[in-house]
Amino acid sequence: MHIYFSGIGGTGIGPLALIAHQAGLTVSGSDKQDSAYIHYLKKQGLHNITIGQSYEQIAELHAMRPIDWFVYSSAVAKEQAGQPELRFCKEQGVRSSRRSEFLSEFIASRNLKLIAIAGTHGKTTTTAMAIWAFKELGIAASHSVGAKMSFAEMGTFNPHSDYFIYEADEYDRNFLYFSPHLSMITGIDWDHADIYPTRENYYAAFVQFLSQSNWNVVWKQDVARIAIQPAEHYTALDESDPQIQQLTLAGEVNRRDAWQVAQSMAHLFPDRPLKDIIAVLNRFPGVSRRFEQLAPNIYTDYAHTPPKIRGALQLAHEIAGNNVVVVYEGLHNTRQHFIKDELNGLFDGAKHIYIVPSYLAREDENLPLLTPVDLSKLLGNTVQDRVTPSTLDDALFQAINQHAKQGDLVLCITAGGGNSLDEWLRDQDFALGTSRRY
Repeated sequence: MHIYFSGIGGTGIGPLALIAHQAGLTVSGSDKQDSAYIHYLKKQGLHNITIGQSYEQIAELHAMRPIDWFVYSSAVAKEQAGQPELRFCKEQGVRSSRRSEFLSEFIASRNLKLIAIAGTHGKTTTTAMAIWAFKELGIAASHSVGAKMSFAEMGTFNPHSDYFIYEADEYDRNFLYFSPHLSMITGIDWDHADIYPTRENYYAAFVQFLSQSNWNVVWKQDVARIAIQPAEHYTALDESDPQIQQLTLAGEVNRRDAWQVAQSMAHLFPDRPLKDIIAVLNRFPGVSRRFEQLAPNIYTDYAHTPPKIRGALQLAHEIAGNNVVVVYEGLHNTRQHFIKDELNGLFDGAKHIYIVPSYLAREDENLPLLTPVDLSKLLGNTVQDRVTPSTLDDALFQAINQHAKQGDLVLCITAGGGNSLDEWLRDQDFALGTSRRY
């Protein structure tokens, strides 16, 4: 079978393309821009990848070897009206679907038991922790996760596995394609207003997702939040359970994520002592862009909702006390409008705050652009003498470097992707005190 992945350089599509290739399927694909991850995929044997997404390119490829299934991300359909590849496939009668439909069918065809990790925030780290636990305990599993890890690929198909571990994204209702063997809900807080216009719409999607799962491991506060009645197919965890302190990872959110994984593993494998599972999770090495250290005292974190930002700040203060400096890049202008009331007071504990332009994608063009100056004003009066509207330039580089040298922990809350704060940070040489861009 020939599968064509559109948007193959993305963190959702790319791992699936790698999985399909490892499973013996013929894989090709495209992306609108080149990237390090595309070069990595090519090194893994996925050579038939084109940069650019034109009607002519896919037609030429289809003529050489007919495409059986065209798989695309939500971003392809939303950002590119009349996307030429999708238009070609519809004209030619080629099966076309979003990535979740493909993965759901793939999992069923291999008789794999799906372990799905969903939630507004924390699902990437929790998914990585589950992959780590399976690996360290010697339990074969396939997986897909939207971040780089030092101990595993972003996407892996193990032909000897009974389980598939998946970061199940609620955006565009992707997670509703699945009927998991076990689901973990890391936390629920209304998000993606472009898909779920009301809080009730958002909660209803999670209620439906939970009803599709054979077993659910959830937090009591989320049970109350979405007003479900846990039946026999739920484990409801207490956020104040003192046993969580058996986990020694830095950061309250990390300890909670690990506890949820530990309880899920104990349910799946009752013959495994809980203390052994906890010992494995206490050795978890972390994941890319989740409080990842780029240089001494400089960290990048993909925190984009207020609860996740608070979690990253708690971890930073746990390490550095009051000496925490924040560089904030909002993920989407649309989301900044959505959370603007929650920005007031969010960074009150920071020693200094630098606000850079938001990372723009999938935007509502009817909303005015909130500039760094606009966002600075939304932080509240108590921090106005400690906030600096900024851009990704030499002045910001020198400020970050100076803070780090004097012992401050610089927490860079970043979006990721091309031209983001995260990419900019990785292009600096903080050790030498010089920027590669200037």
